[in-house]
Amino acid sequence: MTPDLPSQEIETLKAFALELADAAAEVTLSYFKKPISIDDKDKGTGFDPVTKADQGAERAIRALIDARYPDHGIFGEEYGIKDANGPFEWVLDPVDGTRAFISGLPTWGTLIALRYKGVPIIGVVDQPYIRERYLGWPGGASLNGEPIKTRPCPTLDTATISTTDFALFKDHERGAFEELRKGSRLIRYGLDCYAYAVMSAGHMDLVIESGLKPMT
Repeated sequence: MTPDLPSQEIETLKAFALELADAAAEVTLSYFKKPISIDDKDKGTGFDPVTKADQGAERAIRALIDARYPDHGIFGEEYGIKDANGPFEWVLDPVDGTRAFISGLPTWGTLIALRYKGVPIIGVVDQPYIRERYLGWPGGASLNGEPIKTRPCPTLDTATISTTDFALFKDHERGAFEELRKGSRLIRYGLDCYAYAVMSAGHMDLVIESGLKPMT
């Protein structure tokens, strides 16, 4: 669906989304692969880690949005919802893959999206440690400014697939996933948002998950 926005406005918002990614990267990289305290949002019922990197990156993004576009809404992983006074809402996950982050693995990323009248029009997956920035918008996608696209994959037996963890699949889902796994050529585990990024660039074919929420 093409939004009823002038192309120049979309370009301006794309540039701003990249500014937001820069601000988040300054925070996250200051903590990555360094000793860091970890809180558990599940409080003993599981393990849902959060760190100063998650919180600081979201605060940095929110501050820029509030300063530049105070009427825009915000739906953030760490600090919740700020209602919009208009058609725009930013959706933020400052560190998707916190478990990878605290393990020193560069498969986490900062996720930034912009919705217009409820429809996503801009999306960013930024992995600043390895300097890969994926950007999508109506009619296009890029990696570090170069065009990308998914690759053709006509049959499952030629597919590379990914999932975070086989244990996510319960009951009938587990059997269905096992059939997909057996029928595919290759499977990779534990890549969080990075799997979606490399799929968009044509290096994987399917990302299969279960139990996803608006923010995880």
